[in-house]
Amino acid sequence: MYFNRILIFSFVLLLSVPQVSQAGRKCKKGVEVVILHTNDMHSKIDNMAKLTWLADSLRQQHRYLFLVSAGDNFTGNPIVDMYPEVGYPMVDLMNKAGFVLSAMGNHEFDMGQEQFSQRRKEAGFPFISGNIDVSGSHLRKIRPWVTLKAGKCRIPLVSFIQLEKNGIPSSHPSRLEGIKFTPADVKTADFLFLKEKYGMLVGLTHLGIEGDVQLARKYPQFDLIIGGHSHTVMDKPLVENGVTIVQAGSQLKSVGKTTLAIEAGKITGIDYELISLDAFEGRDLAVQAAIDHYNDNEEMNRVLASAVTPMTGKEELGAMMTDALTAMSGVDIAFQNIGGIRIPLLSAGDILYRDIFRLDPFGNQVVVFEMTLPEIKSLILNAYNRNKEADLMVSGMTYTALVDGDGSCVGIEMKGTDGQPLDPAKTYKVGMNSYISASYTFDHADPGTVNYETTAQTLISYLKKVQKVDYQGTRRTAVRSI
Repeated sequence: MYFNRILIFSFVLLLSVPQVSQAGRKCKKGVEVVILHTNDMHSKIDNMAKLTWLADSLRQQHRYLFLVSAGDNFTGNPIVDMYPEVGYPMVDLMNKAGFVLSAMGNHEFDMGQEQFSQRRKEAGFPFISGNIDVSGSHLRKIRPWVTLKAGKCRIPLVSFIQLEKNGIPSSHPSRLEGIKFTPADVKTADFLFLKEKYGMLVGLTHLGIEGDVQLARKYPQFDLIIGGHSHTVMDKPLVENGVTIVQAGSQLKSVGKTTLAIEAGKITGIDYELISLDAFEGRDLAVQAAIDHYNDNEEMNRVLASAVTPMTGKEELGAMMTDALTAMSGVDIAFQNIGGIRIPLLSAGDILYRDIFRLDPFGNQVVVFEMTLPEIKSLILNAYNRNKEADLMVSGMTYTALVDGDGSCVGIEMKGTDGQPLDPAKTYKVGMNSYISASYTFDHADPGTVNYETTAQTLISYLKKVQKVDYQGTRRTAVRSI
């Protein structure tokens, strides 16, 4: 049995049985429902054959088994992201695996509304979200909730997407034109009728673990929240305000298996297991053949340059990315947000095209600003205070964030590459990706100029030019408590 080859953690939570709802009168017999759930797969297709084999095996044992995703199916693998029909391999493989449902994640928007609309048509399952209004956009209406049918029982699943402080998800604003968003904790009230109607309520959310906890604290009507966005690996569930919260990591390394015991229209028991797909041996051969076909892309295996030493962490990778901007875009200073650095390291040796699109998969363009020192400081300071960490990697200068006792940045010290203070009388050309320019708060009199080349293309041009890079030990940012 495959259970001998994987590590499974189990947790069983028994719940009290409240009054029977109208739907519960139809759902009289006890029933077991298994939900297999992924989140934040980010186009990582290599384990999809394992997931398919697992799902098919469990379907032989469980009459009611549903395979769902908590969002962010796309962005993170050049084989998928650079496919002529962007994202299609992921949808194709999800169809083959038997997915019945997906939440909307912020990266579902990365390919743009036109391409995403086509992927939705091709998907054999709906994408849902309860806090997205697309009536002013080119997208067709997104359903807020669906029910899973287990005999005469109906289990309602409602979904919500995370929002940043600017009121939109973590995606480029240009891809969200005409779409309106409402905070999840506000919009949830519109769907509490589902609990009354069906006697149970499950969230399939893309809010991150902190957002799920906040939702559970405010709305104990949820029985279960299957979450995504924060890439949290949970080998046992979190119970908050009586609500069970689960999440299965990211990149299809693991899958969650949540089993619901239902009696008289109520969820009376929840059993959760985290199954490692990396350690799994079974594979669906037809799906594996499809994966091998998609991976057979010689263009992505071409060598661009070589790394003399390994590049590890955001500082070293960010230094290479920003040096490409200063070298190829004619700017004095360049910035790269750490959230846009999508891999943890590059090994020493050949750097391939696929490595660049794994590192920088978003297709963001280069934007150049004319900025004074106070404006540059405002960018760095506000970026730091988004998550109370050094968020911007840099080229053409170094900086130290001055942090108070609460962890907030209250000042910035900046120096040139020569170790001397920057010239306060000078206006600097500053390059950054279009996500930073559109989503970050900072002072700038200049509206910025787009040069219509992506940051990934700029990095490719840089590596072709220099051929060898060595960033081991590079540190251009620092934090000092005051």
